[in-house]
Amino acid sequence: MMRRRNSFGEFWDEMSKIQRDMSHFFAGPESKPKVGVYPSLNVYDEGESFVVRAEIPGIDPKNLEIEATADSLTIKGERNRPSTEDSGSSHRREREWGTFSRTLTLGMRVSPDKIKAEYKLGILKVILPKAPEALPRKVSIEAA
Repeated sequence: MMRRRNSFGEFWDEMSKIQRDMSHFFAGPESKPKVGVYPSLNVYDEGESFVVRAEIPGIDPKNLEIEATADSLTIKGERNRPSTEDSGSSHRREREWGTFSRTLTLGMRVSPDKIKAEYKLGILKVILPKAPEALPRKVSIEAA
């Protein structure tokens, strides 16, 4: 049995590939790749507190700022533009620089005055204790 080729579909697939390749070619080494939100976060519920871990490598902790409200956390910072190494030109540059800000809305109220943060090996860890009214309580049942 002979299969018929879909030359029109193949033509458009090939044109899309050429367009992508040309876009990459003309973008040059200084262009920034399109990436997701920064910094990447993991959020854990540990019962009496939330723990947020953010990947922020290569940043001086003095260039980080944390703001918290009763139901949100904002991480702001700045990554300085790297100087060209060995006074050569860049072949490819994918690490972004500049200011960033990420706000996370929490599902429960926290106690902003009790929040603690530490930065170690490129990981920012923020511990957000839940507000007392957000913690589960046992309710006694009275016999009628």
